[in-house]
Amino acid sequence: MGLQKIEIITQPSKFEELRLALSKIKVTGMTVFSVQGCGTQKGIDEIYRGRKLASTMNEKIKVELVVDDSLVSSIVDTAKQTLTTGKVGDGKIFFYPITNAIKIRTGEEGSDAV
Repeated sequence: MGLQKIEIITQPSKFEELRLALSKIKVTGMTVFSVQGCGTQKGIDEIYRGRKLASTMNEKIKVELVVDDSLVSSIVDTAKQTLTTGKVGDGKIFFYPITNAIKIRTGEEGSDAV
């Protein structure tokens, strides 16, 4: 069995809903980052000290999971169902193959480490 790293980039307001949906399918291990980015959505204009500032970046969250290959499709389906609003800025999902993982405390490797 192989491992996959899944990165989900989406709106911060959707994180708790995503976390709860993933926990329902028994996925609990994740790393979450606050990130900024832009794409089709571009940025938003803000008023700071009476001046309009054009921001080219939007606040997002990035959720990283390393899971066994067998869980990937259920995680992707859950993320798509939870995060889809049909509007620009729903986010992206990326996949990366992982050759190995080692749990430092126990020395377990591969799927046993995650």
